[in-house]
Amino acid sequence: MTTSFGLLFYLKKGRKSINDEWPVYLRITVEGIPKEISIQRSCLNSIWNVETGRAKGLKEEIRALNSYLDTIKSKVFEAKHRLIECSKLVTSEAIKSFIQGREERGHTLIEIFQHHNNQVQALIGIEYAEGTMTKFKTVLNHTREFLKWKYKTDDIEVGKLDYDFISDLEFWYKSVRHIDHNTTMKYIACCKKMVIVAMKKGWLIKDPFLGYKMSLREVHRQALSEEEIQRISAKKFPTERLTLVRDIFLFSCYTGLAYIDVQKLKRSQISIGIDGSIWIFTHRQKTDSPTRIPILPQASRILELYAVHKQCQLKDKALPIMSNQKMNAYLKEIADCCGIAQNLTFHIARHTFATTITLSNGVPIETVSKMLGHRNLSTTQHYAKILDKKVSQDMLELKEKLNSKNIDELETKSIPLD
Repeated sequence: MTTSFGLLFYLKKGRKSINDEWPVYLRITVEGIPKEISIQRSCLNSIWNVETGRAKGLKEEIRALNSYLDTIKSKVFEAKHRLIECSKLVTSEAIKSFIQGREERGHTLIEIFQHHNNQVQALIGIEYAEGTMTKFKTVLNHTREFLKWKYKTDDIEVGKLDYDFISDLEFWYKSVRHIDHNTTMKYIACCKKMVIVAMKKGWLIKDPFLGYKMSLREVHRQALSEEEIQRISAKKFPTERLTLVRDIFLFSCYTGLAYIDVQKLKRSQISIGIDGSIWIFTHRQKTDSPTRIPILPQASRILELYAVHKQCQLKDKALPIMSNQKMNAYLKEIADCCGIAQNLTFHIARHTFATTITLSNGVPIETVSKMLGHRNLSTTQHYAKILDKKVSQDMLELKEKLNSKNIDELETKSIPLD
């Protein structure tokens, strides 16, 4: 919505004129910003009414001039109405372009998306990780597919985005692409980022996400049990490849490091901590938050095992890790070999550290949160919800305390027999 709008016809007087005749100009002012337009007409200064912005008189040529000025005025208000209708920003420049027959081209969703992705690509390794670029590329491709499915077009002006567009996009992700709710919400959040860019630049007035809920559903986080960890640890594999993947997976189980953090972990980031033992000093890739983890004996033995590995020595790597895709593929083989029913992925190692290794063994949740590199304790609390074993242990301790208290009370109240 604009707070000020002005329209004025006037004679633009210069140094020279023919018989005191001057060109007629239109000045459009929006939010205090003026734009002048020559309407390709002229008028004698002697018959021009400054107050009305019209020529005085009843002659045919005067009436024709005034009629033309009325037509131009109507075009100005038509341009203003069109801009509002298309959810475009009303500016003096936009109205001028409309009147002159070169209506400003609206910015499009794919155009904004592509520009954003180009910037992310240029900042990989500086502000963004490669995985972030992959995510935005995926969402851009999905958005193109959705536009063809819904609108039979390759692009859409951001001014045409509305609540229906967002809700239809959610429906498409879930029904056509068969993507789960939480991933759908994460993909739509990428589109919302483009909408925010458009609104900040003044290309979009009304937020199409207004009233749209993007809440995530709680997910049961899988983790390995102590028995399953021991089964994997004790298994003898027929190939060095599976043994290597097993060892790196167990390293993550005992450190809580995500795949990308293990991949980037350098030998130089492992040194003596505050207590005189070996610690890991690094930054979590996902949140860029500092992570300091005392190394458990199980993880330390794995580091020692691969200390002489050629890749570790040449590239200052802690472990000779392969691609995440290959790791997860080989973990499926390991799960089959060890008789583990759940879908084993590298990220389960991080969940296992949070639950089976730490929380289940009485490590305070604040300490676990610090080692995991979480910014908020609420993120770590999701892990604590699935610990039935921990709940059972805590309740057993409470029962023992209550039983002990009741016995003491009975002994205090008991009356000795004569």
